[in-house]
Amino acid sequence: MLSAGLILFLLPHLVRELGLREPLRRRLPSEGAYKGLYSLVALAGLGLIILGKSRAPFIMIWEPPFELRYISHLLMIPAFMLVLLGNLPPSYLRRVLGHPMLLGVCLWGAAHLWANGDLASMLLFGSFTVWAAFKFIALSRSTSASARPPAWKWDITAVVAGLLGYVIISVFHGQLFGVGLNFV
Repeated sequence: MLSAGLILFLLPHLVRELGLREPLRRRLPSEGAYKGLYSLVALAGLGLIILGKSRAPFIMIWEPPFELRYISHLLMIPAFMLVLLGNLPPSYLRRVLGHPMLLGVCLWGAAHLWANGDLASMLLFGSFTVWAAFKFIALSRSTSASARPPAWKWDITAVVAGLLGYVIISVFHGQLFGVGLNFV
């Protein structure tokens, strides 16, 4: 179920890079139909990911080093900031980084791979990390910068809101995801 969900979620997010976006758009009656189908498949994939991960058997592949778990926390701080930065209007950091949300997903995945040694976690976080790295490289070769002028306020917003998001998710990680975080 987890694997099927990952395929259904990540595949629509690669249609452009696989050269399938325009052929799919031409086959469907409208742009709205394309977006609706895209959203429906991705949403079904997300549901299967959540259900599949929650029901996956715990099969330990490697034992994460307990005394080095702080590395995951350190990676998650910029991950939050970068994901937010990628969803805000143009900023100076966004101009330099190109696709900060994808970099944030890479850090998120790497942080969770470092902290989780079970097979289901490796499938989930490894798939997202590989997807984001592939997409980052592909988009870096093909997209241009925004015509809108950058603003420092969005960089500052991403840093402050990213730190706040990190703190909130850290505090409620156990209630949200079933796994409490140990800082010490």
